[in-house]
Amino acid sequence: MAFALSLIYDDRSMGEPGNAYSDVGSPSRTPLVAVIGASTAASSVLDMARDVGRAIAQQGWHLLTGGGSGVMAAACQGFRENNAAGTSVGILPAEDAAGANPFVDVAIPTGLGLARNAIIARAASGLIAVGGCSGTLSEIALAWQMNRPIVAIAGSGGWAEKLAQQKVDDRRSDVVVEAHSATQAVGILEDCFKRQ
Repeated sequence: MAFALSLIYDDRSMGEPGNAYSDVGSPSRTPLVAVIGASTAASSVLDMARDVGRAIAQQGWHLLTGGGSGVMAAACQGFRENNAAGTSVGILPAEDAAGANPFVDVAIPTGLGLARNAIIARAASGLIAVGGCSGTLSEIALAWQMNRPIVAIAGSGGWAEKLAQQKVDDRRSDVVVEAHSATQAVGILEDCFKRQ
C-alpha cells in the first residue's frame, strides 16, 4: 500500500479564514487519521486510545501516529486488533526504526526529532488528541495552522482536555471539537471529510 506524505508549502493550508478543511486530501483516498498523545499515560487514557484505534480501523481508515509508546502504541494496538484492511504508519523521531512500537505496520524513521510532528500534522487527514503533553500541543498547533480537523477526547486530560471546544487562535473560525467517545470522534472526522 502506498502513502504520499506531502510536505509542500501551500498558502491554502496555512489557516486562511473560511478555508477550514479545504486541504485534507482527495475524497477518493482513504483517510489517514493521526492519533496524538503522550508517550506515557494513565491506563484509563491508554484504554481511550485503544478505543480510538479500534474505531478508526472499523471505519476502514489508515492510522498515523508518532510510532512510539503510550497513547501511540495503544492506538496502534486497538487498530491492529480490529483491522482487516488498513495500515498503521509510525513517523519516528529517530534515525532508525528500532523505537517503533510492535503494532506499527510501517515505521518511517525521520531523524528529525520533534520536527517530525510537522510531518504528522501535514500528512494527516485529521487528528484525534487523547490527553497529551507539550509534543501533543505542538502537533495540535501545527495541524491548526494547516487547516486539519482536530478532535479532542473528553476526559483524557492533558492538552486534549484543555483545548476541547476552544480555538487555538483567531486564524480559523472553528474550534478543536470535543468528542465523548471514540465512535463520536470518528463520526466528527467523517463529517469533516464529507464537507471537503
